[in-house]
Amino acid sequence: MKRIEAILEHQEMLCVEAAAGPCAFVVFGASGDLAHRKLYAGLYELFRRDLMSRRFYSLGCGRTEFSDEAFRDKVRQSLNETLDNPDGEMLETFLKHLYYTAGDYSDKGLYERLCAKMKELDAAYDVEGARIFYLSVPPVLYGEIADKLGALKLNCPAATGRFEQVRLVVEKPFGRDLDSAKELDRLLGRHFQESQIYRIDHYLGKETVQNLLIFRFANSLFEPVWNRNYIDHIQITIAETLGVEHRANYYDKSGALRDMFQNHILQMLALVAMEPPVSFEADRVRDEKVKLLRGLRPLTPEDAESSFIRGQYGPGQVDGKAVRGYLEEEGVAADSATETYVAAKLYVDNWRWKGVPFYLRTGKRLARRLTEIAITFRHVPHSMFMTAGLEDMPPNVLRFQIQPEEGMYLSLQAKRPGSKLCMSTLEMTVDYQQVFGVKMPEAYQRLLLDAMLGDQTLFDRHDSILTSWEYLMPVLDSWQSEGGRPIVYPAGSSGPSQSETLLHSDGRLWDKL
Repeated sequence: MKRIEAILEHQEMLCVEAAAGPCAFVVFGASGDLAHRKLYAGLYELFRRDLMSRRFYSLGCGRTEFSDEAFRDKVRQSLNETLDNPDGEMLETFLKHLYYTAGDYSDKGLYERLCAKMKELDAAYDVEGARIFYLSVPPVLYGEIADKLGALKLNCPAATGRFEQVRLVVEKPFGRDLDSAKELDRLLGRHFQESQIYRIDHYLGKETVQNLLIFRFANSLFEPVWNRNYIDHIQITIAETLGVEHRANYYDKSGALRDMFQNHILQMLALVAMEPPVSFEADRVRDEKVKLLRGLRPLTPEDAESSFIRGQYGPGQVDGKAVRGYLEEEGVAADSATETYVAAKLYVDNWRWKGVPFYLRTGKRLARRLTEIAITFRHVPHSMFMTAGLEDMPPNVLRFQIQPEEGMYLSLQAKRPGSKLCMSTLEMTVDYQQVFGVKMPEAYQRLLLDAMLGDQTLFDRHDSILTSWEYLMPVLDSWQSEGGRPIVYPAGSSGPSQSETLLHSDGRLWDKL
Protein backbone atom coordinates (compact mmCIF):
# COMPACT_ATOMS: atom_id res chain seq x y z
CA MET A 1 0.00 0.00 0.00
CA LYS A 2 1.38 3.38 -1.03
CA ARG A 3 1.89 6.01 1.67
CA ILE A 4 2.13 9.75 1.26
CA GLU A 5 3.74 11.49 4.21
CA ALA A 6 2.20 14.81 5.21
CA ILE A 7 4.46 17.86 5.02
CA LEU A 8 4.23 20.37 7.83
CA GLU A 9 4.81 23.97 6.81
CA HIS A 10 6.17 25.44 10.02
CA GLN A 11 5.63 29.01 8.94
CA GLU A 12 1.87 28.39 8.89
CA MET A 13 1.72 26.66 12.26
CA LEU A 14 -0.34 28.41 14.91
CA CYS A 15 0.29 27.25 18.44
CA VAL A 16 -1.26 28.91 21.47
CA GLU A 17 0.03 27.37 24.72
CA ALA A 18 -0.76 29.37 27.83
CA ALA A 19 1.26 28.83 30.99
CA ALA A 20 -0.47 28.37 34.33
CA GLY A 21 -0.14 30.91 37.11
CA PRO A 22 0.73 30.31 40.78
CA CYS A 23 -1.13 27.34 42.23
CA ALA A 24 -1.37 24.90 45.14
CA PHE A 25 -1.90 21.33 43.92
CA VAL A 26 -3.19 19.00 46.65
CA VAL A 27 -3.32 15.28 45.81
CA PHE A 28 -5.45 12.87 47.86
CA GLY A 29 -4.12 9.37 47.23
CA ALA A 30 -0.60 10.71 46.71
CA SER A 31 1.04 7.42 47.65
CA GLY A 32 -0.99 5.46 45.08
CA ASP A 33 -0.08 4.03 41.69
CA LEU A 34 -1.98 6.58 39.55
CA ALA A 35 -0.38 9.54 41.31
CA HIS A 36 3.13 8.23 40.77
CA ARG A 37 2.66 6.97 37.18
CA LYS A 38 0.61 9.84 35.80
CA LEU A 39 0.10 12.86 38.05
CA TYR A 40 3.63 13.62 39.19
CA ALA A 41 5.01 12.68 35.78
CA GLY A 42 2.56 15.12 34.18
CA LEU A 43 3.38 17.88 36.67
CA TYR A 44 7.11 17.41 36.13
CA GLU A 45 6.77 17.64 32.34
CA LEU A 46 4.73 20.86 32.64
CA PHE A 47 7.34 22.23 35.03
CA ARG A 48 10.17 21.25 32.64
CA ARG A 49 8.40 22.92 29.70
CA ASP A 50 7.88 26.17 31.66
CA LEU A 51 4.11 25.75 31.51
CA MET A 52 3.83 26.04 35.29
CA SER A 53 4.69 28.95 37.50
CA ARG A 54 7.65 28.43 39.83
CA ARG A 55 5.26 29.73 42.48
CA PHE A 56 3.55 26.38 42.79
CA TYR A 57 3.65 23.59 45.34
CA SER A 58 2.13 20.12 45.53
CA LEU A 59 0.96 18.76 48.87
CA GLY A 60 0.36 15.02 48.87
CA CYS A 61 -2.09 13.32 51.24
CA GLY A 62 -2.19 9.60 51.88
CA ARG A 63 -2.54 6.89 54.48
CA THR A 64 1.10 5.79 54.23
CA GLU A 65 3.49 7.63 56.52
CA PHE A 66 6.20 9.64 54.74
CA SER A 67 8.36 12.59 55.66
CA ASP A 68 8.71 15.25 52.96
CA GLU A 69 12.15 13.90 52.05
CA ALA A 70 11.04 10.26 51.98
CA PHE A 71 8.09 11.19 49.76
CA ARG A 72 10.38 13.08 47.38
CA ASP A 73 12.63 10.03 47.21
CA LYS A 74 9.64 7.88 46.22
CA VAL A 75 8.55 10.35 43.54
CA ARG A 76 12.14 10.63 42.26
CA GLN A 77 12.30 6.85 41.89
CA SER A 78 8.95 6.60 40.10
CA LEU A 79 9.80 9.44 37.68
CA ASN A 80 13.14 7.87 36.83
CA GLU A 81 11.27 4.66 36.00
CA THR A 82 8.41 6.36 34.13
CA LEU A 83 10.16 9.07 32.10
CA ASP A 84 12.86 8.84 29.44
CA ASN A 85 16.03 10.37 30.89
CA PRO A 86 14.57 13.16 33.05
CA ASP A 87 16.83 16.18 33.47
CA GLY A 88 18.55 15.57 36.82
CA GLU A 89 18.93 19.21 37.82
CA MET A 90 15.42 20.11 36.71
CA LEU A 91 14.02 17.08 38.52
CA GLU A 92 15.69 18.07 41.79
CA THR A 93 14.31 21.60 41.47
CA PHE A 94 10.82 20.18 40.85
CA LEU A 95 11.01 17.82 43.84
CA LYS A 96 11.68 20.73 46.20
CA HIS A 97 8.12 21.88 45.49
CA LEU A 98 6.63 18.60 46.82
CA TYR A 99 5.37 18.07 50.37
CA TYR A 100 3.39 15.38 52.16
CA THR A 101 0.88 14.91 54.99
CA ALA A 102 -0.30 11.50 56.23
CA GLY A 103 -3.57 10.50 57.83
CA ASP A 104 -6.90 8.73 57.48
CA TYR A 105 -9.38 10.38 55.11
CA SER A 106 -12.15 10.13 57.72
CA ASP A 107 -10.04 11.81 60.42
CA LYS A 108 -10.80 15.48 61.00
CA GLY A 109 -7.24 15.88 62.26
CA LEU A 110 -5.85 15.16 58.78
CA TYR A 111 -7.73 18.13 57.34
CA GLU A 112 -6.74 20.40 60.22
CA ARG A 113 -3.08 19.52 59.58
CA LEU A 114 -3.68 19.96 55.88
CA CYS A 115 -5.21 23.40 56.47
CA ALA A 116 -2.29 24.53 58.65
CA LYS A 117 0.28 23.25 56.16
CA MET A 118 -1.48 24.93 53.23
CA LYS A 119 -1.59 28.23 55.09
CA GLU A 120 2.17 28.02 55.63
CA LEU A 121 2.91 27.00 52.02
CA ASP A 122 0.44 29.50 50.51
CA ALA A 123 2.42 32.27 52.15
CA ALA A 124 5.80 30.80 51.18
CA TYR A 125 4.86 30.38 47.50
CA ASP A 126 2.41 33.31 47.25
CA VAL A 127 -0.13 31.29 45.27
CA GLU A 128 -2.75 34.06 45.45
CA GLY A 129 -5.56 31.76 46.59
CA ALA A 130 -5.43 29.39 43.58
CA ARG A 131 -5.70 25.74 44.63
CA ILE A 132 -6.58 22.38 43.11
CA PHE A 133 -7.74 19.34 45.06
CA TYR A 134 -7.14 16.16 43.06
CA LEU A 135 -9.04 13.10 44.31
CA SER A 136 -6.96 10.11 43.20
CA VAL A 137 -8.91 7.86 45.58
CA PRO A 138 -11.88 5.45 45.26
CA PRO A 139 -15.15 7.32 44.49
CA VAL A 140 -16.67 6.12 47.78
CA LEU A 141 -14.39 8.68 49.48
CA TYR A 142 -15.33 11.66 47.29
CA GLY A 143 -18.28 12.81 49.39
CA GLU A 144 -16.45 12.53 52.72
CA ILE A 145 -13.39 14.43 51.47
CA ALA A 146 -15.59 17.16 49.97
CA ASP A 147 -17.47 17.48 53.29
CA LYS A 148 -14.24 17.84 55.27
CA LEU A 149 -12.84 20.43 52.85
CA GLY A 150 -16.08 22.39 52.99
CA ALA A 151 -16.20 22.31 56.80
CA LEU A 152 -12.79 24.02 56.96
CA LYS A 153 -13.73 26.49 54.19
CA LEU A 154 -11.01 25.12 51.92
CA ASN A 155 -13.49 25.14 49.05
CA CYS A 156 -13.12 28.92 48.77
CA PRO A 157 -10.02 31.10 49.30
CA ALA A 158 -10.68 33.48 52.18
CA ALA A 159 -8.42 36.16 50.71
CA THR A 160 -10.40 36.68 47.49
CA GLY A 161 -13.73 34.87 48.00
CA ARG A 162 -13.57 33.73 44.37
CA PHE A 163 -14.87 30.17 44.22
CA GLU A 164 -13.54 29.62 40.70
CA GLN A 165 -9.97 29.81 42.03
CA VAL A 166 -10.56 26.52 43.87
CA ARG A 167 -11.01 23.43 41.69
CA LEU A 168 -11.89 19.84 42.53
CA VAL A 169 -10.63 17.18 40.07
CA VAL A 170 -12.24 13.74 40.30
CA GLU A 171 -11.31 10.54 38.47
CA LYS A 172 -13.73 8.11 36.86
CA PRO A 173 -15.86 6.16 37.51
CA PHE A 174 -18.38 8.88 38.29
CA GLY A 175 -21.03 6.56 39.67
CA ARG A 176 -21.85 3.01 38.61
CA ASP A 177 -25.40 3.76 37.44
CA LEU A 178 -27.78 6.70 37.10
CA ASP A 179 -28.84 6.83 40.76
CA SER A 180 -25.31 6.65 42.17
CA ALA A 181 -24.11 9.33 39.70
CA LYS A 182 -26.93 11.62 40.85
CA GLU A 183 -26.04 10.98 44.49
CA LEU A 184 -22.37 11.72 43.86
CA ASP A 185 -23.36 14.95 42.13
CA ARG A 186 -25.43 15.87 45.18
CA LEU A 187 -22.58 15.13 47.61
CA LEU A 188 -20.04 17.22 45.71
CA GLY A 189 -22.58 19.95 45.05
CA ARG A 190 -23.00 20.62 48.78
CA HIS A 191 -19.61 22.33 48.86
CA PHE A 192 -18.46 22.87 45.27
CA GLN A 193 -20.14 24.66 42.39
CA GLU A 194 -20.32 23.00 38.97
CA SER A 195 -17.77 25.51 37.65
CA GLN A 196 -15.31 24.18 40.25
CA ILE A 197 -15.71 20.45 39.47
CA TYR A 198 -13.43 18.88 36.85
CA ARG A 199 -14.45 15.30 35.99
CA ILE A 200 -11.44 13.85 34.25
CA ASP A 201 -11.63 11.47 31.27
CA HIS A 202 -8.04 10.94 30.17
CA TYR A 203 -9.08 9.93 26.64
CA LEU A 204 -10.21 13.52 26.06
CA GLY A 205 -6.64 14.65 26.74
CA LYS A 206 -5.17 12.60 23.90
CA GLU A 207 -3.91 14.66 20.97
CA THR A 208 -5.90 12.84 18.27
CA VAL A 209 -9.15 13.08 20.23
CA GLN A 210 -8.60 16.82 20.67
CA ASN A 211 -7.78 17.08 16.98
CA LEU A 212 -11.30 15.95 16.08
CA LEU A 213 -12.53 19.45 16.95
CA ILE A 214 -9.80 21.17 14.93
CA PHE A 215 -10.14 18.78 11.99
CA ARG A 216 -13.89 19.16 11.76
CA PHE A 217 -14.38 22.84 12.52
CA ALA A 218 -11.20 24.54 11.25
CA ASN A 219 -11.39 23.08 7.72
CA SER A 220 -14.06 23.84 5.14
CA LEU A 221 -13.17 20.69 3.17
CA PHE A 222 -14.70 18.05 5.43
CA GLU A 223 -17.69 19.54 7.24
CA PRO A 224 -19.92 19.61 4.10
CA VAL A 225 -19.59 15.82 3.78
CA TRP A 226 -19.83 15.07 7.51
CA ASN A 227 -23.40 13.76 7.40
CA ARG A 228 -25.73 10.95 6.35
CA ASN A 229 -25.54 11.94 2.67
CA TYR A 230 -21.87 10.98 2.40
CA ILE A 231 -20.98 8.82 5.42
CA ASP A 232 -22.01 5.17 5.36
CA HIS A 233 -21.13 4.24 8.94
CA ILE A 234 -18.69 4.97 11.77
CA GLN A 235 -16.73 2.47 13.88
CA ILE A 236 -15.13 3.31 17.24
CA THR A 237 -12.76 0.74 18.71
CA ILE A 238 -10.88 0.54 22.02
CA ALA A 239 -9.06 -2.80 21.96
CA GLU A 240 -6.54 -3.89 24.57
CA THR A 241 -4.19 -6.89 24.64
CA LEU A 242 -3.86 -6.63 28.42
CA GLY A 243 -6.13 -8.42 30.87
CA VAL A 244 -7.36 -6.96 34.14
CA GLU A 245 -3.81 -7.00 35.60
CA HIS A 246 -3.78 -5.52 39.14
CA ARG A 247 -7.28 -3.99 38.80
CA ALA A 248 -9.29 -7.20 39.27
CA ASN A 249 -10.91 -6.15 42.55
CA TYR A 250 -12.26 -2.98 40.92
CA TYR A 251 -12.93 -4.41 37.47
CA ASP A 252 -14.96 -7.41 38.63
CA LYS A 253 -17.48 -4.99 40.18
CA SER A 254 -17.49 -2.78 37.12
CA GLY A 255 -17.05 -4.46 33.74
CA ALA A 256 -16.40 -3.06 30.28
CA LEU A 257 -19.70 -1.19 29.93
CA ARG A 258 -19.09 0.89 33.04
CA ASP A 259 -15.29 1.07 32.76
CA MET A 260 -14.93 2.09 29.10
CA PHE A 261 -18.25 2.42 27.30
CA GLN A 262 -20.16 4.89 29.47
CA ASN A 263 -17.30 7.39 29.45
CA HIS A 264 -14.50 7.01 26.88
CA ILE A 265 -16.48 5.58 23.95
CA LEU A 266 -19.59 7.75 24.30
CA GLN A 267 -17.43 10.86 24.72
CA MET A 268 -15.54 10.06 21.51
CA LEU A 269 -18.85 9.44 19.75
CA ALA A 270 -20.06 12.85 20.92
CA LEU A 271 -16.96 14.62 19.57
CA VAL A 272 -17.09 12.93 16.17
CA ALA A 273 -20.84 13.50 15.69
CA MET A 274 -21.80 16.72 17.51
CA GLU A 275 -22.91 19.93 15.81
CA PRO A 276 -20.50 22.88 15.45
CA PRO A 277 -20.31 24.92 18.69
CA VAL A 278 -20.80 28.67 18.33
CA SER A 279 -17.40 29.26 19.98
CA PHE A 280 -14.46 27.38 21.48
CA GLU A 281 -15.58 28.16 25.01
CA ALA A 282 -15.89 25.24 27.41
CA ASP A 283 -19.64 25.31 27.94
CA ARG A 284 -20.45 25.93 24.29
CA VAL A 285 -18.47 22.81 23.32
CA ARG A 286 -20.00 20.79 26.15
CA ASP A 287 -23.52 22.02 25.25
CA GLU A 288 -23.19 20.37 21.84
CA LYS A 289 -21.82 17.14 23.30
CA VAL A 290 -24.83 16.84 25.59
CA LYS A 291 -27.22 17.59 22.72
CA LEU A 292 -25.63 14.77 20.73
CA LEU A 293 -25.91 12.30 23.60
CA ARG A 294 -29.56 13.24 24.07
CA GLY A 295 -30.07 12.50 20.37
CA LEU A 296 -29.08 8.85 20.75
CA ARG A 297 -32.01 6.62 19.86
CA PRO A 298 -33.47 5.42 23.20
CA LEU A 299 -32.81 1.80 24.06
CA THR A 300 -35.49 -0.73 24.97
CA PRO A 301 -34.88 -3.98 26.90
CA GLU A 302 -35.08 -5.75 23.55
CA ASP A 303 -32.25 -3.56 22.23
CA ALA A 304 -30.03 -4.80 25.05
CA GLU A 305 -30.38 -8.25 23.48
CA SER A 306 -30.22 -7.35 19.79
CA SER A 307 -27.90 -4.31 19.70
CA PHE A 308 -25.41 -5.15 22.45
CA ILE A 309 -23.04 -8.12 22.66
CA ARG A 310 -21.13 -8.85 25.87
CA GLY A 311 -18.21 -11.22 26.16
CA GLN A 312 -15.63 -12.46 28.65
CA TYR A 313 -12.16 -13.62 27.69
CA GLY A 314 -11.13 -17.20 28.23
CA PRO A 315 -7.68 -18.80 28.03
CA GLY A 316 -5.74 -18.20 24.83
CA GLN A 317 -2.60 -16.73 23.32
CA VAL A 318 -1.59 -13.07 23.11
CA ASP A 319 1.58 -12.13 21.22
CA GLY A 320 2.54 -15.81 21.12
CA LYS A 321 2.29 -16.27 24.89
CA ALA A 322 -0.30 -18.41 26.67
CA VAL A 323 -2.54 -16.36 29.00
CA ARG A 324 -5.22 -17.44 31.44
CA GLY A 325 -8.90 -16.67 31.17
CA TYR A 326 -10.73 -14.00 33.13
CA LEU A 327 -12.17 -16.47 35.66
CA GLU A 328 -8.63 -17.63 36.50
CA GLU A 329 -7.37 -14.10 37.21
CA GLU A 330 -6.41 -13.36 40.80
CA GLY A 331 -9.14 -11.40 42.56
CA VAL A 332 -11.93 -12.48 40.16
CA ALA A 333 -14.87 -14.50 41.50
CA ALA A 334 -14.92 -18.05 40.11
CA ASP A 335 -18.50 -17.62 38.88
CA SER A 336 -18.16 -14.01 37.73
CA ALA A 337 -20.50 -12.84 34.96
CA THR A 338 -18.59 -9.56 34.50
CA GLU A 339 -18.12 -8.64 30.85
CA THR A 340 -14.66 -7.83 29.49
CA TYR A 341 -15.98 -7.05 25.98
CA VAL A 342 -18.90 -4.99 24.71
CA ALA A 343 -19.95 -4.33 21.12
CA ALA A 344 -22.97 -2.25 20.15
CA LYS A 345 -24.84 -0.71 17.25
CA LEU A 346 -26.30 2.72 18.00
CA TYR A 347 -28.15 5.40 16.06
CA VAL A 348 -28.34 9.17 16.45
CA ASP A 349 -31.79 10.42 15.55
CA ASN A 350 -31.15 13.91 14.26
CA TRP A 351 -31.04 15.63 10.88
CA ARG A 352 -27.31 15.03 10.34
CA TRP A 353 -27.07 11.35 11.28
CA LYS A 354 -30.50 9.78 10.75
CA GLY A 355 -30.01 6.20 9.56
CA VAL A 356 -26.21 6.12 9.93
CA PRO A 357 -25.14 3.25 12.23
CA PHE A 358 -22.41 3.76 14.82
CA TYR A 359 -20.63 0.50 15.63
CA LEU A 360 -18.78 0.61 18.95
CA ARG A 361 -16.60 -2.02 20.62
CA THR A 362 -14.18 -2.31 23.50
CA GLY A 363 -12.52 -5.32 25.05
CA LYS A 364 -9.58 -6.81 26.91
CA ARG A 365 -7.23 -9.58 25.77
CA LEU A 366 -7.93 -8.91 22.09
CA ALA A 367 -5.71 -9.57 19.08
CA ARG A 368 -4.00 -6.16 19.12
CA ARG A 369 -3.91 -2.88 20.98
CA LEU A 370 -5.83 -0.27 19.02
CA THR A 371 -7.93 2.80 19.74
CA GLU A 372 -9.40 4.22 16.57
CA ILE A 373 -12.31 6.12 15.07
CA ALA A 374 -12.97 5.01 11.48
CA ILE A 375 -15.34 7.00 9.25
CA THR A 376 -16.37 5.00 6.18
CA PHE A 377 -17.83 7.04 3.33
CA ARG A 378 -20.46 5.84 0.91
CA HIS A 379 -19.53 4.08 -2.32
CA VAL A 380 -19.57 6.16 -5.48
CA PRO A 381 -23.17 6.20 -6.79
CA HIS A 382 -22.15 4.77 -10.17
CA SER A 383 -18.90 3.14 -11.28
CA MET A 384 -17.81 4.16 -14.76
CA PHE A 385 -15.30 1.28 -14.57
CA MET A 386 -17.93 -1.49 -14.53
CA THR A 387 -17.01 -2.68 -17.99
CA ALA A 388 -13.48 -3.34 -16.75
CA GLY A 389 -14.73 -5.40 -13.84
CA LEU A 390 -14.29 -2.64 -11.23
CA GLU A 391 -17.89 -2.35 -10.14
CA ASP A 392 -17.36 -2.84 -6.40
CA MET A 393 -14.48 -0.55 -5.44
CA PRO A 394 -13.42 -0.06 -1.79
CA PRO A 395 -14.92 3.01 -0.11
CA ASN A 396 -12.91 5.95 1.20
CA VAL A 397 -12.10 5.61 4.89
CA LEU A 398 -10.81 8.30 7.25
CA ARG A 399 -9.19 6.98 10.43
CA PHE A 400 -8.23 8.80 13.58
CA GLN A 401 -5.81 6.50 15.39
CA ILE A 402 -5.43 7.35 19.07
CA GLN A 403 -3.16 4.51 20.17
CA PRO A 404 -0.68 2.94 19.96
CA GLU A 405 0.59 5.66 17.58
CA GLU A 406 -1.40 8.85 17.15
CA GLY A 407 -2.21 9.95 13.63
CA MET A 408 -4.72 10.30 10.79
CA TYR A 409 -5.08 8.08 7.73
CA LEU A 410 -7.19 8.65 4.62
CA SER A 411 -7.62 5.85 2.06
CA LEU A 412 -8.39 6.81 -1.53
CA GLN A 413 -8.62 5.02 -4.87
CA ALA A 414 -5.89 6.01 -7.32
CA LYS A 415 -4.16 4.79 -10.44
CA ARG A 416 -0.81 3.12 -10.03
CA PRO A 417 1.82 2.68 -12.74
CA GLY A 418 0.78 0.05 -15.26
CA SER A 419 -2.15 -0.51 -17.60
CA LYS A 420 -4.86 2.04 -18.18
CA LEU A 421 -7.03 0.64 -15.38
CA CYS A 422 -4.34 -0.35 -12.91
CA MET A 423 -5.90 0.87 -9.68
CA SER A 424 -5.12 0.46 -5.98
CA THR A 425 -5.90 1.94 -2.59
CA LEU A 426 -3.63 4.81 -1.64
CA GLU A 427 -3.27 5.80 2.03
CA MET A 428 -2.41 9.38 2.94
CA THR A 429 -0.79 9.40 6.35
CA VAL A 430 -0.22 11.97 9.05
CA ASP A 431 1.89 10.42 11.80
CA TYR A 432 1.88 13.04 14.54
CA GLN A 433 5.22 12.15 16.07
CA GLN A 434 6.99 12.01 12.71
CA VAL A 435 5.40 15.16 11.30
CA PHE A 436 5.80 17.36 14.36
CA GLY A 437 9.12 15.87 15.39
CA VAL A 438 8.21 15.56 19.06
CA LYS A 439 7.00 12.80 21.32
CA MET A 440 3.27 13.12 21.90
CA PRO A 441 2.60 14.46 25.41
CA GLU A 442 0.73 12.24 27.84
CA ALA A 443 -2.98 13.03 28.14
CA TYR A 444 -2.60 13.93 31.81
CA GLN A 445 -0.23 16.78 30.92
CA ARG A 446 -2.93 18.48 28.87
CA LEU A 447 -5.65 17.91 31.44
CA LEU A 448 -3.58 18.98 34.45
CA LEU A 449 -2.59 22.18 32.67
CA ASP A 450 -6.20 22.91 31.70
CA ALA A 451 -7.30 22.38 35.32
CA MET A 452 -4.69 24.90 36.47
CA LEU A 453 -5.82 27.33 33.78
CA GLY A 454 -9.49 26.87 34.71
CA ASP A 455 -10.42 25.53 31.26
CA GLN A 456 -13.16 22.87 31.49
CA THR A 457 -13.46 22.17 27.74
CA LEU A 458 -11.95 18.66 27.95
CA PHE A 459 -13.70 17.73 31.21
CA ASP A 460 -17.12 16.08 31.54
CA ARG A 461 -20.04 18.19 32.74
CA HIS A 462 -22.64 16.75 35.11
CA ASP A 463 -25.44 16.65 32.49
CA SER A 464 -23.19 14.75 30.08
CA ILE A 465 -22.45 12.13 32.75
CA LEU A 466 -26.10 11.74 33.72
CA THR A 467 -27.27 11.57 30.09
CA SER A 468 -24.76 8.77 29.38
CA TRP A 469 -25.93 6.76 32.39
CA GLU A 470 -29.59 7.34 31.56
CA TYR A 471 -29.01 6.08 28.02
CA LEU A 472 -27.30 2.85 29.18
CA MET A 473 -29.59 1.96 32.08
CA PRO A 474 -31.89 -0.30 29.96
CA VAL A 475 -28.82 -2.40 29.07
CA LEU A 476 -27.56 -2.60 32.66
CA ASP A 477 -31.06 -3.42 33.95
CA SER A 478 -31.57 -6.08 31.29
CA TRP A 479 -28.25 -7.78 31.97
CA GLN A 480 -28.94 -7.79 35.70
CA SER A 481 -32.51 -9.09 35.45
CA GLU A 482 -31.90 -11.83 32.87
CA GLY A 483 -29.00 -13.28 34.87
CA GLY A 484 -27.26 -14.66 31.79
CA ARG A 485 -23.53 -15.04 31.25
CA PRO A 486 -21.26 -13.26 28.75
CA ILE A 487 -20.09 -15.15 25.66
CA VAL A 488 -16.62 -16.58 26.21
CA TYR A 489 -14.04 -15.63 23.56
CA PRO A 490 -10.43 -16.86 23.34
CA ALA A 491 -7.80 -14.41 24.54
CA GLY A 492 -5.92 -13.08 21.50
CA SER A 493 -8.97 -13.15 19.23
CA SER A 494 -11.12 -10.29 17.91
CA GLY A 495 -13.81 -10.97 20.51
CA PRO A 496 -17.00 -13.02 20.36
CA SER A 497 -17.89 -14.08 16.83
CA GLN A 498 -21.51 -13.14 17.63
CA SER A 499 -20.50 -9.46 17.51
CA GLU A 500 -20.18 -9.83 13.74
CA THR A 501 -23.97 -10.19 13.52
CA LEU A 502 -24.33 -6.50 14.44
CA LEU A 503 -22.78 -5.64 11.08
CA HIS A 504 -23.61 -8.69 8.94
CA SER A 505 -27.30 -7.78 8.96
CA ASP A 506 -26.32 -4.46 7.36
CA GLY A 507 -23.90 -6.03 4.88
CA ARG A 508 -20.82 -4.66 6.67
CA LEU A 509 -17.80 -6.00 8.56
CA TRP A 510 -15.75 -4.90 11.57
CA ASP A 511 -12.35 -3.51 10.69
CA LYS A 512 -9.83 -6.26 11.29
CA LEU A 513 -7.91 -6.13 14.56
